[in-house]
Amino acid sequence: QVQLVESGGGLVQTGGSLRLSCAASGGTFSSYAMGWFRQAPGKEREFVAAINWSGGSTLYADSVKGRFTISRDNAKNTVYLRMNSLKPEDTAVYYCATRYYTAGYYVNEYDYWGQGTQVTVSS
Repeated sequence: QVQLVESGGGLVQTGGSLRLSCAASGGTFSSYAMGWFRQAPGKEREFVAAINWSGGSTLYADSVKGRFTISRDNAKNTVYLRMNSLKPEDTAVYYCATRYYTAGYYVNEYDYWGQGTQVTVSS
């Protein structure tokens, strides 16, 4: 059983930056791909970014490409999401999730989920 704990959310102004972290325990972190998803009120959970087990391959949603960067530190069992140039439409609860080895775009491809961290971008 894998446990995931997100942190780093908060309130930021438009154009600001945040770095989210997701700490994993209970599994072999270096075997897992990690994904970030987000869910705004009244909307479905959507893909944001993902990284494969080694960090050698990343995926991004078009809406965040060039602004967000996903990375991982296997020695710390942690995945990060650096978010720059934040916009009000980035406001959501951000979740990290994990699956074996290869990164994926879809919610149903991931096996374990964290509880989420709130990101609010004020205009």
